[in-house]
Amino acid sequence: MSALAVINARLLDPASDYDGPGAVLIEDGRIVEVVHGAATERPSGVEIVDANGLCLAPGLIDIRVKTGEPGAEPRETLKSASLSAAAGGVTTIVIQPDTDPAIDDPAMIEFIQRRGAALDLVNVRAAGAATKGREGQRMAEIGLMDEAGALYFTDGVHVIANSRTLQRVMSYAASFNALIACRPADPWLSEGGVATSGEMASRLGLSGVPAIAERIQLERDLALVEQTGVRFLVDQISTEGALETLARARKRGLEVAASVSINHLCFNEIDIGDYRTFFRLDPPLRSESDRQALIEALRDGLIDIVTSAHAPAPAEDKRRPFSEATPGAVGLETLLPALLSLHHEDGLDLLEVLRPVTQGPASVLGLDSGALAAGAPADLVLFDPHAPVVIDAATLKSKSKNSPFDGRRLQGKVMGTWVAGRKVF
Repeated sequence: MSALAVINARLLDPASDYDGPGAVLIEDGRIVEVVHGAATERPSGVEIVDANGLCLAPGLIDIRVKTGEPGAEPRETLKSASLSAAAGGVTTIVIQPDTDPAIDDPAMIEFIQRRGAALDLVNVRAAGAATKGREGQRMAEIGLMDEAGALYFTDGVHVIANSRTLQRVMSYAASFNALIACRPADPWLSEGGVATSGEMASRLGLSGVPAIAERIQLERDLALVEQTGVRFLVDQISTEGALETLARARKRGLEVAASVSINHLCFNEIDIGDYRTFFRLDPPLRSESDRQALIEALRDGLIDIVTSAHAPAPAEDKRRPFSEATPGAVGLETLLPALLSLHHEDGLDLLEVLRPVTQGPASVLGLDSGALAAGAPADLVLFDPHAPVVIDAATLKSKSKNSPFDGRRLQGKVMGTWVAGRKVF
């Protein structure tokens, strides 16, 4: 592979807290040198990319991506998801195990990773199911999936209600330092709910999910984490009360990380409006006070990871009465400009905005990417943080077009994406 130099860039590297001018030299798919400061020299014998002052950052890492492959390819394939990721500056995606069949054995982990590698676009990794068939009853082959390359284990939106089953999963995972992720939602309080309980849900006549359901389940999960000593990820935290529970667990020294969906950082329950099903999400959109608390938790480092929560759904699954519409939204292509709205509108600096999609997930998952450093993979995104964009769902590369950002005016445009030094967008 020929050498490549990206020069005259504004380097943004959350791992080293560097925000300033510089250049990056790449050979054989890895970064071999990072130059801080204005550099006018053009190295000879290498391909030159002049960034013209645009921002160069580590490629984004999205740990929560749903596809329809295998089992529901019309919804999304690994190829369409990878093309969407490349267009959004996302260089690593972690596929969720809620496929058909579920990713609950090592053969499925290997299938996903083989298919992803054959596409030669972005890095495609997989999360394994914590229980067989994601049914919450019998523990899946966690040890063998870990050996096959699974990055963590989760039943996704399915809550493992049986505490004994979850205790066994956690105890076994702790024995080889595997990461377990759980979505905190009391299954009985959440049953049948499609919106957050409160004035808005009542006014629209929608069945409500009380915010306390998240905190109650998280309290149980963290009690089991304390007992078993497992590494734990709170999947898609969304309420202020749960953040307080998380903060207390951190103070007690528990090894607990947390992720949040970009949708819950950018929207609140009012956005449902007149039953707009593109805003039918799981967890449901919360109050404005919850949204502001999530932003502050991101600023303070209490939240480690931001995900796109990419969940494609075809039009026929969304054009239904609100309570019958499939929850979820596509988000791979809109993740970066949506994140940058937290910089432009909420005052987070660019390193704070990028950390939970680069260094944060890399650290939690034990990846060697997510940094601009010698020896790191040359997974990079070049973007203009001020370029205006109007999101048009019809032009998204995803096979499904269910974007809550459709028609929204944002700032931030991806100008180039490299994976292992190869330009993929």
